[in-house]
Amino acid sequence: LPPGPLSPPGGGAAEAAGPEGAEGLFVLLGAGLAAASHPLLYVKLLVQVGHEPLPPTIGRNVLGRKVLYLPGFFTYARHIVEVDGKRGLFRGLTPRLISSTLSTITRGSVKKAFPLEDMEHVSNKDDVKTSLRKVVRETSHEMMMQCVSRVVSHPLHVISMRCMVQFVGREVKYSGVFSAIGRIFKEEGILGFFVGLVPHILGDVIFLWCCNLLAHFINTYAVDDNFSQASVIRSYTKFVMGIAVSMLTYPFLLVGDLMAVNNCGLRAGLPPYAPAFASWIHCWRYLSAQGQLFRGSSLLFRRAPIPAASFPID
Repeated sequence: LPPGPLSPPGGGAAEAAGPEGAEGLFVLLGAGLAAASHPLLYVKLLVQVGHEPLPPTIGRNVLGRKVLYLPGFFTYARHIVEVDGKRGLFRGLTPRLISSTLSTITRGSVKKAFPLEDMEHVSNKDDVKTSLRKVVRETSHEMMMQCVSRVVSHPLHVISMRCMVQFVGREVKYSGVFSAIGRIFKEEGILGFFVGLVPHILGDVIFLWCCNLLAHFINTYAVDDNFSQASVIRSYTKFVMGIAVSMLTYPFLLVGDLMAVNNCGLRAGLPPYAPAFASWIHCWRYLSAQGQLFRGSSLLFRRAPIPAASFPID
């Protein structure tokens, strides 16, 4: 999920540490979160590329009917541990940590270089036009920070993705950050570092605008000022909206990640997993035709794409 809109309220510790301390704290927090969530992202990416090394199992849905379920996160992670050991769950972590750090530092640098002078938060006393203008201004500034940080950190994101999908074909083509940089530059040129960037940026932009505008309109028209917990609800609206909107923008994340590994010489980016896509739009259309635009969005209850009638039903 794009950083920023989903951050729950309560940044007092960072603010108390001062500008320099706050930036260092955010870098450490970002790196820690990236490391802790890496196994989840790793499994998600393998599912995104279509790698299903384990057979589906028969289970029952909420109606009691038998359905085929693909392995969930814990089963899939256990399989990775059996093949590569516990350290295998952290394949590709180093370039991801660098990418996360670059993203955080870039956002902070852009914010300092282009500050929102005398930025006022939306107040209940504002009229509709004034409050909306403030939200648009704030979102535009946030969008600029996010787009710049995405461009700066994307090359390391590409390397991280490729390191992880080597699990599929047991390759060792991308074995280190510096060797990966040299290989991509030699084989694909500068543009090779930015494959999949456009859908990622589009997803970020749509996410930011939808999340912020929806939160604004809900806080303005749906939350009654007379309600005792109105301020608390308003403080978490954007966080909740971010979770909902992230599901709608998920296809952009999926397409961006698939383009990062497509046709790069690794098995996960070649048939039978996917054709060599000419562009991200080609990738999108292919996934849409296959009904796979949300592949990998859920890692707990994954229905197999097989009709229930294909196996016995009690």
